[in-house]
Amino acid sequence: MKVTDKHRIVIVGGGFGGLEAAKGLRKVAAQVTLVDRRNFHLFQPLLYQVATGGLSPGDICSPLRSILKHHKNTQVLLGEVVDIDPRTRRVTLGDGEILSYDTLVLATGASHDYFGQSQWQAIAPGLKSIEDALDIRSRIFLAFETAERQADESWRRQWLTFVVVGGGPTGVELAGALGEIANETLRKDFRRIDPREAHIYVIEGRDRVLSTYPPKLSQKAARSLGRLGVTVITDSLVTAIDATGVSYRSAELDHRIDCRTVLWSAGVKASHLGRLLTNDSPAYLDKVGRVKVTPHLTVPGHEEIFVIGDLTVAFDRHGQMLPGVSPVAMQQGRYVAGIISRRLTGKSDARPFRYLDKGSMATIGRAAAVAEIFGFRLWGYPAWLVWLFLHLMYIVEFENRLLVFVQWAWNYLTKNRGARLITGEHRLPRRD
Repeated sequence: MKVTDKHRIVIVGGGFGGLEAAKGLRKVAAQVTLVDRRNFHLFQPLLYQVATGGLSPGDICSPLRSILKHHKNTQVLLGEVVDIDPRTRRVTLGDGEILSYDTLVLATGASHDYFGQSQWQAIAPGLKSIEDALDIRSRIFLAFETAERQADESWRRQWLTFVVVGGGPTGVELAGALGEIANETLRKDFRRIDPREAHIYVIEGRDRVLSTYPPKLSQKAARSLGRLGVTVITDSLVTAIDATGVSYRSAELDHRIDCRTVLWSAGVKASHLGRLLTNDSPAYLDKVGRVKVTPHLTVPGHEEIFVIGDLTVAFDRHGQMLPGVSPVAMQQGRYVAGIISRRLTGKSDARPFRYLDKGSMATIGRAAAVAEIFGFRLWGYPAWLVWLFLHLMYIVEFENRLLVFVQWAWNYLTKNRGARLITGEHRLPRRD
């Protein structure tokens, strides 16, 4: 039998969930097609290190074709899905090509959510892609370069002020890295400014940073940020962002921070593809566009369509919604691959998906992190070592693991960040 006569499985998205599903289907008697807008898999947990000059883009990216080159039943297509028709079981790509499927796995993730204030996006970029990371990296280092050129103290202070909106893991990691850049990496690089005079703020709407972590770890994280010169502002909601600063409301009072660099990590919205699946049943979507799936991660009424990762609403055994983190997506990808394999051999579906929560962790700078692993809580240097080990272990290709390890070791010894490049269309502002 030719491969084209076999069961057709289409996986949309080459992130953690989609890639794990493809890897789990390596030996099935089926035609597997993986479609992604990018030709590489991105190790997103380390994206903030690219944004802050600690790593280069190639250190955390692996070509999808290289990862799956030994999967003889799998083809990789570079393309963007623009339409899905569950009734005819067809997926349409941006160039007009149509892919027919017998089983569809949708793992297209999420993007930034500005809570209805789309005009903020140009001023306060989020961090979801390599392009985002390079944009943020340029903004950060251009701010210091511009401050060096400013004779007026008030203008210099604006360029040396940074605001991170959102105190989740990404926001905390970005703020911690900014503190290290100002206090260690750049402190001897300039002649007219002292980078250690930089002001870094984290604005969080809830009563503490890392609100999904145990309160004790949140406190440890806040203290670590404080040691890096980061000011944490909680119970506060941003009300306006413009080219010269951020306004926020706290305790029924309005406040303003004058700054030129704002980074966004406060919210996400699901890929628009979820809406294509649920046009006839909008009740299957939550308020940010995630698909409410069955316990087997399928779309209600369509057992042939699986939705995983940040695009889905799934719950643990206690009824709590699963977080949008890479371990969830990876476990879902492996689970879905197992179900599809069972179906192809005539077996019934396995038990409902159950997430094994191995813990969570966030780094707040050099030799500082917080972690909860199987109920054990760590912070400081021990948590940082665990964070290093686990992130190295989960990077897809060995070459990338080696590159990241060497770069981390050098950065640790020298307190340097070798990828401090200003790229793209960013330019110093004109002097009036």
